[in-house]
Amino acid sequence: MINFDFNEDYILENEFVRLEPLSAKHYEDFLEFTIHEPEIWEYSMVKCDTPENLNKYIGIAIQKRINQEEYTFAVFDKKKQKFVGATRYCDIYLNSNRLQMGYTWYGKAFQGTGVNKNCKWLLLEFAFEKMQMVRVEFRAYSENLRSINALLSIGCSVDGVLRSNAICPKTGVRRDTMVLSILNTEWNESVREMLYAKIYPMDQ
Repeated sequence: MINFDFNEDYILENEFVRLEPLSAKHYEDFLEFTIHEPEIWEYSMVKCDTPENLNKYIGIAIQKRINQEEYTFAVFDKKKQKFVGATRYCDIYLNSNRLQMGYTWYGKAFQGTGVNKNCKWLLLEFAFEKMQMVRVEFRAYSENLRSINALLSIGCSVDGVLRSNAICPKTGVRRDTMVLSILNTEWNESVREMLYAKIYPMDQ
C-alpha cells in the first residue's frame, strides 16, 4: 500500500506558494471571491458563487477527505500574503497508483501569475515522488480553452474526449469532457525538468 494518509495534514510549499489542507477556517479567506467574482466557477460542477454554496463546498470537501475519497488544498500566495484559491487530488486509487487532479480555481487577479504552475509543480512532485503514482489525470470541459491550454503548458498529453458525459449545472446543456494525463515515465524523462525550468528559470 502507498504511504499516504488522508488524516495527515500535508503542507506542500516552495518560496512562492503554500498548499495546506482545506478547513472551515478558509471560509473567510475565500468569501471575497464568492461575493465579487462568482464567474470564476462558470465551468465548475462544484460552485462557490454564493456564501451558501461556499459553505457547502468546504463542508463537502472536508467530508470527502474523511471518507478517503479526495484531498483538497487551500492555496496561499506568499508574495501577496493571502489565500487565492483551491485545488485537490480526487479519484484517488492507491491500489492502482493513479489519481486525478482538479477542481482548481483562483481569484481572477491570480490567474496567469505563476501561482498555478507552482501549485501544479508541488502537486505533481508529491504525487509522483512521494505517493509513487503512475498516472495523474486531468479533465476539462472541451470549451474551457483556458484550462486546457494551462494543462498543455505543464506537459499534459491529450488522451481523448468523453462525449456528452456531463451536464452544465447552469444551462442543463450536455458537455464533452477532454481527458489529459501525465505518466510517471513522462514526469521523469521530461515534464519535471520542463516545469522546473518555467518556475526557476534563473537556475538553468
